Amino acid sequence: MARLFGTDGPRGIAVTDLTCELAMQTGRAVATVLAKKGGKTKILIGKDTRRSSDALEAAVCAGICSVGADAELLGIVPTPAVTHLISTHEADGGIMISGSHNSAEFSGLKIFCGRGHKVMEEAEDEIERLVLYAPGEMKPCSNENMGRIIHSEKTAVHEYIDHVKEAVGISLSGFRVAVDCANGCTAYTAKKLFTALGAQTVVLFDKPDGNNINKDCGSTHINRLIERVLKNRCDCGLAFDGDADRCIAVDEKGNMIDGDRQLAVFARSMKEQGILDKDTAVITAMSSLGLRKYAAENDIRLVSSGAGARYVLERMLEGGYKLGGEPNGHIIFLGDSGTGDGQLAGARLMGIMKRSGLKLSELTEDIPAYPQVKLNVKISPKFKELWKNEKSITELIESFERELGEDGRIMVRESGKEPIIRIMAEGNDFGRINDMAVDIAQHIKEKCAADE
Repeated sequence: MARLFGTDGPRGIAVTDLTCELAMQTGRAVATVLAKKGGKTKILIGKDTRRSSDALEAAVCAGICSVGADAELLGIVPTPAVTHLISTHEADGGIMISGSHNSAEFSGLKIFCGRGHKVMEEAEDEIERLVLYAPGEMKPCSNENMGRIIHSEKTAVHEYIDHVKEAVGISLSGFRVAVDCANGCTAYTAKKLFTALGAQTVVLFDKPDGNNINKDCGSTHINRLIERVLKNRCDCGLAFDGDADRCIAVDEKGNMIDGDRQLAVFARSMKEQGILDKDTAVITAMSSLGLRKYAAENDIRLVSSGAGARYVLERMLEGGYKLGGEPNGHIIFLGDSGTGDGQLAGARLMGIMKRSGLKLSELTEDIPAYPQVKLNVKISPKFKELWKNEKSITELIESFERELGEDGRIMVRESGKEPIIRIMAEGNDFGRINDMAVDIAQHIKEKCAADE
């Protein structure tokens, strides 16, 4: 079956790849698959600040209403606001229209079930089947059964902010925080939230114009945030992506605190409070060696999942774990959110600073840091999966793994959507791991090169 979802819902260049027609059919399929047994089905819809979001929102609404379900519009809200409000608004699912951390021309549809987390594989497969192979099965409803559009744009942001404030449960008075809104959803929430929590808030990139989301700002471009933290003598800085499901922090010295280092702080704090379920956190194969060693030293058990927030969530649900995350800043607190919540993570990090009386640099100083080198190699589509059978490649990787032993590691994996091999080398000696990564990349190019 052709894949519509990839690792995070339908996505691509808005209106060109992710067309309005595809968005409308996806809306129909989501309402059909998540339909309530008896009574009116309701699907919540949130969106980010991209210019394309309005058109895709209209198309999704048309699809939902055409099969007899109601579409409730939340307006511009963070992705975790959608997952939270599914429950409080007694909805059957939700759709977030967002291209996440990508540039403005991209968008996507993140689809959530009635439990407030991303739909599982069985539901994905049925949505894909309906959209790609059986659209005729999604029959338009009669006029008297047509769905309605419900407007909740005026209250959704405030409901979400109240939820985060309650989840954090501590005043952040006395702190000065710099917040990079990425010209995305947090332009509507971050200053209100952190000010309401008592912090003095310095805000950057909070003027979205439809085209500047994530442009040289946000969680993937933190240099300007570092400058502002140092200039304004802030206690920390927080950078979000376009839909605010991830957070990268900066300490008072201007050092980046990625998702792995945040996860280490959260796991230790929760374990000390006796609220880290089974003393376990869920990570991915790409999580750092420093986090792994720190967890072992502090008797914190780590369970690994596939790369991607949805796989972290699936592992958390399977094992009954409440904390999980990725190096890119997706942190999931399952008791409070069904997806990564950047603002909740940032506020909780500051809450730990407040309770402990420690600066952020002091909270993270004993977490080991190892250099990493990451390379991407484009291969010919005909070598997808088959590159693993090339003996010269696998033997080279194995020889480097033996050389590194417990003081480093090599990760080589194929992208879920593109014919690209991702290489990550980690260890004490930057020069040596860089040579290893380059050597592996060159071997892959020689054996599996993409057609020019």
